[in-house]
Amino acid sequence: MEDVLDLYQQPYDEKRPVVGMDELNRQLLADKRPPLPPAPGHVAREDYEYKRNGTANVFLFSEPLTGRVEVKVTERRTKADWALFIKELVDEHYPQAEQIRLVLDNLNTHVKASLYEVFEPAEAKRLADKLEIHYTPKHGSWLNVAEIELSVLARQCLSRRLEDLETMRREVTAWGQDRKKGPVIIKWQFTTADARIKLKRLYPSIQTC
Repeated sequence: MEDVLDLYQQPYDEKRPVVGMDELNRQLLADKRPPLPPAPGHVAREDYEYKRNGTANVFLFSEPLTGRVEVKVTERRTKADWALFIKELVDEHYPQAEQIRLVLDNLNTHVKASLYEVFEPAEAKRLADKLEIHYTPKHGSWLNVAEIELSVLARQCLSRRLEDLETMRREVTAWGQDRKKGPVIIKWQFTTADARIKLKRLYPSIQTC
């Protein structure tokens, strides 16, 4: 926890940007009956029955000090999907960065070894060397700035039925483009000093003589 909190207090460095990454799995749901459109005095209504069309995964990264957000929808959330997303992060979004300080949770796919399952060793090492990974602690995903953006995405875009992968891709892409029009700078206020006071119960008890 303190490692991540200290990282958020570092000044902006375009050569070593601090980036949070997270992902969200979502069901694809279709209407079994056409919804009723809104009418004077009535909101639109949909039947409670729906059809399950599988799931989709949303990758998101957020750079708090610039407000930059990028999203990508994939069919699955495998090690290969994560590795391909990391390659995009390194080569397309931050090609000039010397190293990306990446904050993410401890999901079993979020490891540098995943890169070696997709790319040749030399390429995997090149990508791995670009990453300085900072893991959030167990039950501490709230420390990841990307989770804040994912919650915004879920409320503004995903709190309704999206019936297939292409529909979700189209809607999530539109949300991401709209988000870029007015980037939100995240000024993280909770510090290590605050944690030692407000979360004192999480620290080991030191027995003194």
